[in-house]
Amino acid sequence: MENGKDKGDDAGDPAEGGGTALLIVDMLNDLRFAEAERLRPALPAVCDAILTLRDAADRRGLPVLYVNDNYGDWRSDRAQLIAEIRSRSPVPELIDRLWPRDGDYFIAKPHFSGFYATGLQAVLPRIGVSRLILTGIVTDICLLFTAADAHMRNYGLWVPRDTTASIDIERRDRALNIMAEAMAADTRSSVTLI
Repeated sequence: MENGKDKGDDAGDPAEGGGTALLIVDMLNDLRFAEAERLRPALPAVCDAILTLRDAADRRGLPVLYVNDNYGDWRSDRAQLIAEIRSRSPVPELIDRLWPRDGDYFIAKPHFSGFYATGLQAVLPRIGVSRLILTGIVTDICLLFTAADAHMRNYGLWVPRDTTASIDIERRDRALNIMAEAMAADTRSSVTLI
């Protein structure tokens, strides 16, 4: 394994078309969880990297899917849910920057994995997706669980390290190493490929 990629893997640029989609996980967040304050300093840089990647996805015609915690609210529509999260967030400016556009997909999730009890596993095949670019927070919880479920469903994975964050760099890197070694995820930074 070299740079989070198998040495013999010649898959090329993981951001190129061929059924690739960008997933933005839990970035629309009220940060009301244990140790969220330790995560906050990393969020502006992660937001910048995700927006750069989202622009690149747009240029390539790749679908963008927001997969976000619904905070137990199953009755709100997308705009209501995001507005409510924004009203509670200590960093509403990040939510404003990352607000889903009209053409983006939005999948509400009740727990850690983006696949658990959601429509994600129904949507992805219908839009022709076989590879995922997985971004967001928290690397060692929701991204790790989503990556594991994606791997079990045979999706190729690119998890750009600069587009994810945990409460500390060691936890982020440990999770990325698990994804690279156990799930064949490419974990190179987005700046190397965009």
